[in-house]
Amino acid sequence: MILGIDIGGSTTKITGFFDNKMISPMLVRATDPISSLYGAFGKFINENRLQLSDISFVMVTGVGSSYVKERIYQIPTGKVEEFYAIGMGGLFLSDISKAIIVSMGTGTAFVKAEKNRNVEHLGGTGVGGGTLLGLSNRMLNIRHFEDLIEMARDGNLANVDLFIKDITSEKIIGLPAESTASNFGKISDLATKTDIALGIINLVFQTIGVLSIFAARIDGTEDIVLTGNLTNVPQSREIFDGLTKIHPVRFHVPEHAEFATALGAAIAYASGGRFTEI
Repeated sequence: MILGIDIGGSTTKITGFFDNKMISPMLVRATDPISSLYGAFGKFINENRLQLSDISFVMVTGVGSSYVKERIYQIPTGKVEEFYAIGMGGLFLSDISKAIIVSMGTGTAFVKAEKNRNVEHLGGTGVGGGTLLGLSNRMLNIRHFEDLIEMARDGNLANVDLFIKDITSEKIIGLPAESTASNFGKISDLATKTDIALGIINLVFQTIGVLSIFAARIDGTEDIVLTGNLTNVPQSREIFDGLTKIHPVRFHVPEHAEFATALGAAIAYASGGRFTEI
C-alpha cells in the first residue's frame, strides 16, 4: 500500500492507495505539523491493522511537508508539490480527464489538470475558510464552522444582498432577476444574525465560484472539480448550482473531496508522476 499524507499547520489528512483504490481516508488534528503527521500515520496503521512492512512508500505534501527531513519510520518517503497533488487527486476522484480543480481551504487555489499531461497552478485567492471564520468572528462572534453553518440555515439573503431585480425592472438576458448585484449591498436594520451568517457564506462561495468559472473559461473547459474542507458546507451546493444558471459550466463535488490532495500525493508515486525522494 502507498500512503498519501497532506500535512497542514495543525491538521493532517491521510489515505491509503492500493489496487487503484482509495483506502480509509482520515483526518487528525494536533498542535504542530510533525505531531499531526505521526498521529495520522499511527491512527491509520492501527485502525487498518497494518504493519510497517505493509507500506511500500509514503508520499507527503502540503505546507507542513517542508518540516519532513527524513524517511518516516525508515519507509521510503517522497515529497510532492502541493498543486500537483491537488490536480492528480481531483481528476481521480471525479473521473474526469480534464478540469479546473479548486482546492478550498483557508484560502483557495485554482489548478488546471489533464490526465497524462502537466498540472498547472493558475493562481488563487485569499478568500476561503479563513475568510468565513474571520468575518463570522468579527460580525457575529461565531468562531466555529459548525455554529456558522447552523446559524445560516434559516437566513434570508434578501435582507443582506442587492439583487439585479432591486436595481432594474427590465429583464437582462443571461442574468436572472435573483442574481447577486452586490454582496452585502442591501444589508438592512432588519437583517438578523441568521441572514448575516448566510450572507457571509454566500459572499465566500460566490467569489470562489466566479473565479473558478473565469479560470475554466480561459482554459476552454466546462468542468470544475471542487475539493477541500469547504465542500462540506451544505449551503455551498445551492450557491454553486445558482452560478450554473448564468454560466455554462459543471461543478463536481466528488465523494471524499476533502482528501483529494492527500490522495493525489499517493497517486503521484503510483503513476510515476513528479516527486522528490527524501
